[in-house]
Amino acid sequence: MRKFEIFVVTAPGLEKPLAAEMLEVGFKKPKMMPGGVRFRGNWQDVWRANLCLRGAVRVLARVAQFQTMHLSNLEHLIGELPWLQYLRQDVPVKVDVVTQKSKIYHAGAAKERIERGLVNALGLPISAEAEVVLKARIDNNMVTLSLDTSGESLHKRGHKAAVAKAPMRENMAAMFLRQLGYDGSQTVYDPMCGSGTFVTEAAEIAAGVLPGRSRSFAFEQLATFELEAYQTLREEASPQTPTVQFFGTDKDAGAIRMATENADRADVTNWTNFAQASAGDITPPDGAPGIVVVNPPYGTRIGDKKGLFALYASFGKALSARFSGWTVGIVTTDTGLAKTTGLPLETPFATVLHGGLKVRLYTCDVP
Repeated sequence: MRKFEIFVVTAPGLEKPLAAEMLEVGFKKPKMMPGGVRFRGNWQDVWRANLCLRGAVRVLARVAQFQTMHLSNLEHLIGELPWLQYLRQDVPVKVDVVTQKSKIYHAGAAKERIERGLVNALGLPISAEAEVVLKARIDNNMVTLSLDTSGESLHKRGHKAAVAKAPMRENMAAMFLRQLGYDGSQTVYDPMCGSGTFVTEAAEIAAGVLPGRSRSFAFEQLATFELEAYQTLREEASPQTPTVQFFGTDKDAGAIRMATENADRADVTNWTNFAQASAGDITPPDGAPGIVVVNPPYGTRIGDKKGLFALYASFGKALSARFSGWTVGIVTTDTGLAKTTGLPLETPFATVLHGGLKVRLYTCDVP
């Protein structure tokens, strides 16, 4: 089966743990790039990357690359490509264009020409709402064409209906857990759990279930899709029973209700436990020390931070007093807030872009 370049997009700053995950699940020679990881593979690799990778945001399949400096030539070259190898004539396509440092500098004009090339050559239906997206990147007069094979962002696993005000995305939660050394065998506890993302993601990893098991993907609408082969791929997952439990607490009763419902939809309620508690009142669950991971409020709006220093201090005091031997991970934008915990925190990992903010994972082992 012919191989081509596949680019797995992730949140900037999480390329390294994503590459490690890809190696772990068997993808060959992943190469880190800004904003993701690339490798060479076939269409079954595309399906598997969407279905199996917890750190991915989306999976792009490169279908063509050529140089041009003129809009008329762009339209002509688009019409010459073998689109029916990839696209179905009955499925609408959306075109997205980004251009920089190129003679073709107007993204809107380039988009119009690419759409015209597709319509004139193949009669393909074009729609701004289409699930199948053709992404064109024009950089230094080089046109790179990729199909977005994911559809909705892959952090949307397909079973979370309720979210908190500032939710931690599932793909980020999975990569932060990986950076903290989580392998499915340790207890994980989130004392400000919100909608329960860290807890549910940890339970899913321990249970060996596929992150994409509850959703559909854009690649199912492509001419390259083979339903029987894909179903065989889905059946290769090997679920198991976790050996530990996973815990979340939050001061807000509504958050606990959300987290419980989300864990139920993910079918991990047998291994997850949620309860209402303030961050300063937390106590470790029974069993061996594990991982405490938390995405507390950042106070990014003016005037928000004053009360947060007390929250971080109270949380840090509880950890120091009662969680000896546990590994702690705190995701925040603010070094000052992190230091307020009084814990010997370090930041060995890259800054991560999250919702327009730069966050870091601070970590330590509690003495």
